[in-house]
Amino acid sequence: MLNCKFLGIFIPKSPHHMKRYSTQKQLSIAEFAMPFEANLDENNRWVVLSSVIPWDKFAELYYKNFPYRRGAPTKDARMVLGVVIIKHMLKLDDIGVIEIIQENPYMQYFLGLKGFTQKRVFDPSLLVHIRKRIDLNVFESLTDELIRKGLNIKQVSEKETKDDDNDEHTPAGGTKNKGKLQLDATVTDAQIKFPTDLDLLSDSRVKAEDLIDHLCKEMNITDKPRTYRKIARKEYLNVSKMKRKPDKVLRRGLRLQINYLKRDIRIINGLLDRRKDGRIPFNKHQNKDFFVIQHVLAQQEAMFKEKSNSCEDRIVNIHQPHVRPIVRGKAKAKVEFGAKINVSLQEGYARIDRFEWDAYNEGCDLPMQVERYKVLNGHYPELVQVDKIYLNRSNRAWLKERNIRHTGDPLGRKPVKTVKSYYMKRKERREAAERNQIEGKFGQGKNGYNLNQIRAKLSSTSMSWIAAILFVMNVIRYIRDFSASILKWLFANVMKMREEIIIPFMPAQRNLGWI
Repeated sequence: MLNCKFLGIFIPKSPHHMKRYSTQKQLSIAEFAMPFEANLDENNRWVVLSSVIPWDKFAELYYKNFPYRRGAPTKDARMVLGVVIIKHMLKLDDIGVIEIIQENPYMQYFLGLKGFTQKRVFDPSLLVHIRKRIDLNVFESLTDELIRKGLNIKQVSEKETKDDDNDEHTPAGGTKNKGKLQLDATVTDAQIKFPTDLDLLSDSRVKAEDLIDHLCKEMNITDKPRTYRKIARKEYLNVSKMKRKPDKVLRRGLRLQINYLKRDIRIINGLLDRRKDGRIPFNKHQNKDFFVIQHVLAQQEAMFKEKSNSCEDRIVNIHQPHVRPIVRGKAKAKVEFGAKINVSLQEGYARIDRFEWDAYNEGCDLPMQVERYKVLNGHYPELVQVDKIYLNRSNRAWLKERNIRHTGDPLGRKPVKTVKSYYMKRKERREAAERNQIEGKFGQGKNGYNLNQIRAKLSSTSMSWIAAILFVMNVIRYIRDFSASILKWLFANVMKMREEIIIPFMPAQRNLGWI
């Protein structure tokens, strides 16, 4: 087989090779085949965006988990990433993004197609499997590539980074530490129904009743066990429809639902014990539901007996049992339900440094986030802009050892006389205010790209969904920097031409009396 890499095409080494990918050295927009006579705009946003994305880097990361000689041929890596980007940039669902690509020639060019087609690029259900394959690490690697290109950062080898760690730190303000790093955490809300104990118990009871019906069908039982499902439903509605629920009425409703759920689980266990072969006739989804509702019963019964509203690893949704309540104390909602991410911001580019479903103290991550900055840039930041939760004594000492400034006030009692120049006061206020940029980045994600309405159902797909939104925001930032760099280049060339051509010619014009 010929080696045609110089043509920008990957040729399979054997007929069993199942990966399909064409490099980003695509044909120009003028060569894009259209079924009707039309000239496409070279300045269209999707045409400009196609030259920005690190397609080859994504293909390298995406194909790592695929077998080389087994399975059906894969979809082109550029097409896969392009569909994900379009989906989150336009805030579309899985079906909507495939339909809009089917109608738009610019989007099809962005995906790497050679001509306009009225066929679907692939089935919308494939996006679920794509989200399972593209994890947080893939998007973080692509983000690092964007930051290096956008900020002109030379890639630092691991050996240089280790050698740097052995060197002594230079004084603050020296050449060693450069740049600013902003840190903060937020919760990306999952789009679930607001959880209440009564609703959770009722939903679990309905699931248990479905499992009982399935077991009776599998075991050919005509005389079903008595579950009192109609009475249980009526008792639930009587309490849930009340505008104001007195404590006694609510506790009675919870006690009844707990007892109904206990009865159903006892029936399920009895039916399983009656099977002679010992096999559990549940599929993986039913097994998961049975496991979850047993945990919900144990948690709700413990809280009911202790008259408490909290427990460890509390389940708030039986369809997404990985979601946890996170107390944030915000004005809009004291408790949020979703993943908590710790983000670092460098000149407008956001990176996810930690992703957890359980609550944690983000202040403990400061050393790790600063070290990640050093790995990317080859040096520590000169200034770290954070809020008070990050500035505990250990973090302050860690920053001081590395001559890194921060925006927090010093600990302890304020000195009686503090003499600061107007310039220093103004500089401190400006640096403290610059930390609001990361709050604006969170607002951009939640208001502009639905970062607070994560509709993925699984833990892994939710992580991919969140990482894709942050990556899209970084791509938009890169386009702004890219456009600004072009304007600077044009301005510099115009000024150079002015100095070389116009200015030397002006004395001769004066001598001839032209000006």
